[in-house]
Amino acid sequence: MKTNILLHVSRISFGPRNSEFGFLSAFDLRPSDFSFGLAASCSLGSMLRHAASLAGALLLLAGCTMAPKYARPAAPIPPAWPSGPAYAQAGTTNVPAVPDLRWQEFFTDQKLRQVIGTALTNNRDLRVATLNVERARALYRIQRAELLPTVNGTAAYGKQRVPSEVMGFNQPLTIEAYDANLGVASWELDFFGRIRSLEDRALEEYFATEQARRSAQIMLVSSVANAYLALAADRENLKLSETTRDAQQAAYDLVKRRYELGLATELDLFRAQTPLDVARRDIALYTQQVAKDENALNLLVGSPTASDWTGLSAELSGVAPPKEISAGISSEVLLRRPDVLEAESLLKAANADIGAARAAFFPRISLTAAFGTASSDLSGLFKTGSQAWNYAPQIVMPIFDARTWSANKTAKVQREIAVTQYEKAIQNAFREVADALAVRGTVDREVAAQQSLVNASAETYRLANSRYDKGIDNYLGVLDAQRSLFAAQQALVLLRLEKVASRVRLYAVLGGGWQTQESASVTGRSGSAPEQSRN
Repeated sequence: MKTNILLHVSRISFGPRNSEFGFLSAFDLRPSDFSFGLAASCSLGSMLRHAASLAGALLLLAGCTMAPKYARPAAPIPPAWPSGPAYAQAGTTNVPAVPDLRWQEFFTDQKLRQVIGTALTNNRDLRVATLNVERARALYRIQRAELLPTVNGTAAYGKQRVPSEVMGFNQPLTIEAYDANLGVASWELDFFGRIRSLEDRALEEYFATEQARRSAQIMLVSSVANAYLALAADRENLKLSETTRDAQQAAYDLVKRRYELGLATELDLFRAQTPLDVARRDIALYTQQVAKDENALNLLVGSPTASDWTGLSAELSGVAPPKEISAGISSEVLLRRPDVLEAESLLKAANADIGAARAAFFPRISLTAAFGTASSDLSGLFKTGSQAWNYAPQIVMPIFDARTWSANKTAKVQREIAVTQYEKAIQNAFREVADALAVRGTVDREVAAQQSLVNASAETYRLANSRYDKGIDNYLGVLDAQRSLFAAQQALVLLRLEKVASRVRLYAVLGGGWQTQESASVTGRSGSAPEQSRN
């Protein structure tokens, strides 16, 4: 049940009294000088003076809200990046930091830059994120407009017959009236900051949506780069499989001739066929994988003309690697990540909700006023002396509404949830950067060890072939050496891919990828950036 008292008053004031206002202490507030005047007058000049006074008071109080003062929660992460054997190379080189490096400067491969630029223009997921920013900005403007009066112009005609018994006349009375008015209907004067708090919430939600768009762009840039690199790696594996197949075909033909001459056994012939069939299978597998990589890249780029990848190198080594970057010394850089800023904006929005919930306990003041002309004759509607006006301020005093207490409690709990989500976003960001630094600190050693293994396997394969040709060993040693060499070469390609991809990953998790002129053009319809508040 909700009970309100509606008062039509000449003056209302709330000021310090000897008695305590117990319900104010529930919001950490004091009953201090909430005062305002509403005076009805019988003259137009007096009405205008009071309207001007009310407008001035509204301007003075427009920036006041009952929301608690916002304080950024402390970051629940160490101040520095982790250290140890896995991070031996982290942060030791003199390379640029991510916040100072645009993606056009980070990616050095010209073809890759071209593909990323096309994706930023055509990708549908990024386009949806951009449209979400437009929608959030429109919703913010709607909420901000609640602070302003809605002015309407009306014109009306009415005719009424009143029986003689009602008015005490000898005959029925016919009343005919014409009027035209310009007025304001139920304009809420935001003395206690309810509307302002809701506006602040809408503004922070708009900021959060823009940060979500930036996160989507970072993910798109890194996804395109990873798909591009994976396509190059799979093409290199396909080329490696074709080279292996050609070598195994030559070996099989040689063993077959030896078998026909009675110099090799049937077992040697089937053993020689085994790696040949494996190479044929891998050719089909990597041909399929290359097609899937191209399809994935086409989807990310979002353009039907993106299927022409003839300019892409057939080997991963032909792709220019991205620049080396530094994570810096302090983990404070994570506070600039778009997803962390998004979580903080949602926290600020929850903080503003508390102000709106508190304001619901206080009177709601509205104003209805109109000025125009009225006449019993249409021809006299705009004649001298036909001016008409009305002025009706109203105050609604909440007496009992159990929902307001629950709403206030809900707003406070929602803020605690937002705080927890903000802290979780920072912790997740720290973990992602730490993982990327661990990969960067160890991947060079992995590649070096794998390269040594490839060299050793190649020499083993050469020696095994030589021993077989001389009749010292059977073909089993050659088969084992070839299998080891092929597996080592495939693993080397994957590790080289991981090394290049680790740079892309580190760049993305440090918040790189949205600092670009292209991002401004993509969001051209989104209007102002988040830093440009309340336009």
